[in-house]
Amino acid sequence: MEKELKRLKKQAVQIRRDIMEISAHSGNGAIHVGPALSSTDIVAALYFKIMRIRPDEPEWEDRDRFILSKGHGYAVLYSALAERGYFPREELMTARGINSRLQGHPVLGKTPGVDMTSGSLGNGLSCGLGIAMGLKLKKKVHSKVYVILGDGEIQEGMVWEAAMAAPNKKIDNLVAIVDYNHYQSCGDVDEINCLHPLVEKWKAFGWHVMEMNGHDMGEIVSKLSIAKEFAGKPVCIIAHTVKGKGISFIEHNNKWHAKVCTEEEYRQAMTELDAQDAAIDCGEM
Repeated sequence: MEKELKRLKKQAVQIRRDIMEISAHSGNGAIHVGPALSSTDIVAALYFKIMRIRPDEPEWEDRDRFILSKGHGYAVLYSALAERGYFPREELMTARGINSRLQGHPVLGKTPGVDMTSGSLGNGLSCGLGIAMGLKLKKKVHSKVYVILGDGEIQEGMVWEAAMAAPNKKIDNLVAIVDYNHYQSCGDVDEINCLHPLVEKWKAFGWHVMEMNGHDMGEIVSKLSIAKEFAGKPVCIIAHTVKGKGISFIEHNNKWHAKVCTEEEYRQAMTELDAQDAAIDCGEM
């Protein structure tokens, strides 16, 4: 297991490199760096350990599905898809560009590997619920649907309609993961529209709720593994995260919600990520 966790940690570092590369060198305007970095460790665990996918057989019905409901964090998803072989890594530099397959929100049918379009925030859980219900009707009993939601995003009413419906319909192949980094585009979530008590809210709607450190790879894999096998009701995981995680000058800095990375900032970020990579090799992370 230690070797496996090391592999996943290194994969997360590579995804962070890709995110900063897109921000610095795509030439297509501001990239939502902070929201992408906060969910990187979770996405790495999902795409490189937990989910059942076959990039060479995208229509394989027994696979798991993934929805990035907080679609403005697309850089983390595009990196994971490229790293898994859905399209060439070189294509990452076209992200958010005119005529690119990698638009500023994931688009179903345009970007290889994307299971649902996102755009207007708040839609992802309802879409995930519909997909999960469809899989149940087709008796795809081993397929799970994983949805990552932003904490600012879940202020949307449509999220709670889906949250109410899923347990009532006994949709137990649905896993909602809240990226709880406490920031949204305009500021502090607690000041704008406080979510507390978040765990109790999801429990009251009938979900099985767990909490985890969204940057502790061992805990991430453990909680996602439980969710993968859980039956009887949908699962919600509250992931406590840091916006901009992994880059010292971006962490907790909401100015990096959407920003173009300068060459100097890019070099500093890469130096930090190289140091993290080395620390993982030495068993220090």
